[in-house]
Amino acid sequence: MEPQDTSSPGFDNTSRRLRLETLVRLRWLAVAGQSVTVFAVAFWLHFDLPVVASLGLIAALALANISLSLLFPPTHRLKPLAASGLLALDLLQLAALLFITGGLANPFAPLMCVPVIISFASQPLRHSIGLMVLAVVAVTVLFLSPFPLPWFSGEILNVKPLMQVATWCSVISMMGFAAFYAYRVSKEASLLADALAATELVLQREKHLSQLDGLAAAAAHELGTPLATISVVAKEMERELGQDERFGEDVQLLRSQSERCRDILRRLTSLPSESEEHMRRLTLSSMMEEVMAPHREFGIAVELIETKTQEPEPLLSRNPGILFGLGNLIENAVDFAKSRVVVFVGHNQDTISIVLEDDGPGYSLDILARIGEPYMTTRTRPDSAGGLGLGLFIAKTLLERSGAKLRFENRAAPEPGARVSVIWPRQRLDISSTK
Repeated sequence: MEPQDTSSPGFDNTSRRLRLETLVRLRWLAVAGQSVTVFAVAFWLHFDLPVVASLGLIAALALANISLSLLFPPTHRLKPLAASGLLALDLLQLAALLFITGGLANPFAPLMCVPVIISFASQPLRHSIGLMVLAVVAVTVLFLSPFPLPWFSGEILNVKPLMQVATWCSVISMMGFAAFYAYRVSKEASLLADALAATELVLQREKHLSQLDGLAAAAAHELGTPLATISVVAKEMERELGQDERFGEDVQLLRSQSERCRDILRRLTSLPSESEEHMRRLTLSSMMEEVMAPHREFGIAVELIETKTQEPEPLLSRNPGILFGLGNLIENAVDFAKSRVVVFVGHNQDTISIVLEDDGPGYSLDILARIGEPYMTTRTRPDSAGGLGLGLFIAKTLLERSGAKLRFENRAAPEPGARVSVIWPRQRLDISSTK
């Protein structure tokens, strides 16, 4: 089996999962709309309405929303099965509310399409189709509702069965059309995003390689002439001083080293691509040293601690996304550390883990709940102007796309500072274990 190319975009959709905060806000909008409608119908229009039962269903939705907000952070992204389950609950709550208020005779029956549309716009197709089947069953049950549509006291608005069949057809057809449209638009947007991400990575690599090629050519051109001059002078000196006891060996060494430099430049300009393959692979410790090296010149001690195990050290494929993401996390730690940043690197049979700790001020509670969102600076200092907050968002996204799970937290009291944990399944990164 060929090693998996974790640098290609689109291989992991973790960062595209439905965010819990989005669903919570939509639910609060539903709670507000349903509450206003019930109160308007019951107390303004004075229609006969099962107020207690209706408000009970609305309260259940609100209580579920509060529970989700307390149990999970706003930035929590739902797995497809969990998101589909919550959308199914929303669908059933709305269906129950419509069932006791007239069924398909209720003019708000088309709202049954909303959870299905959200699912087709954000969830895998198989989960969305399952939710749509549930919606069709619920709409069919609404057709059988024995409860009359709320109307003026003493009057009953009779809706003919044919009209209800027409309403059933309109709701189902609208649901199918809107779901197909949402799915196609979402799919095209995802493909476009993947294409743009892949293009950016390819352009970045090509630009880097082009710069290296240009540098090699410029070095060969600029150094060729002076090295030729040195070689000529060295030959003349060797002819004159070759037998001299004091300078003979030094002159021979000078000539041999100048020839060696010319050979190196010659190989540099004609290096075959096959010989660069070893540069694309590196061990875990080598990768961390490469990432940490640029951040050791700012007066902050950056220390690497490796956890020794019986497992062989992972061999990784050079991944620009991982290098940039880890580098950004270390840079962020160095920026806010007082004197020391410690990077713990460990691996076992199943996982590869990297934990960064600094002795800075740590994260405030409000920031910790929303960390990783774009345009949000994670920590602020009096002597720092601050940025747009995009760096950490980009780093988090790139690392998650490589298969990593990130956790941001503060160090356990009384130790000050922040801790960032990055954990990968070993099989996602270790190319030495794939054949």
